[in-house]
Amino acid sequence: MSTVYVTAAEAKKMGFKVPSKYHNTKTEVDGIRFDSKKEANRYCELKLLERQGLIANLELQPVFVLQEGKGLTIKYKADFRYLEPDGNYVVEDVKSKGTMTAVYRLKKKLLLKQYPGLDFREV
Repeated sequence: MSTVYVTAAEAKKMGFKVPSKYHNTKTEVDGIRFDSKKEANRYCELKLLERQGLIANLELQPVFVLQEGKGLTIKYKADFRYLEPDGNYVVEDVKSKGTMTAVYRLKKKLLLKQYPGLDFREV
């Protein structure tokens, strides 16, 4: 008997339930689909802060261009951006320990270099 290996995508096509790469649970709030319960919960917290007037201009998944070149543009997509009462924009990324990949760490370094003074927070 031989072993047959299939990709996660192939297994899904065959009807098998495949766990997510980082073992997160996709969650929907206000008709918005979030990659994890933790991110959905943070969205609820930020919406509450916005209703209380403690933050403003809540934006989901803002995109930052890190580098542009011939046929290649490197972008970073954060989870949230909002304005604090002092006029400071905050960019947040909701992370669990297992999701801090090498690519994430590299893009974070590029982001902070490209946008000096950016108030970046990992939650």
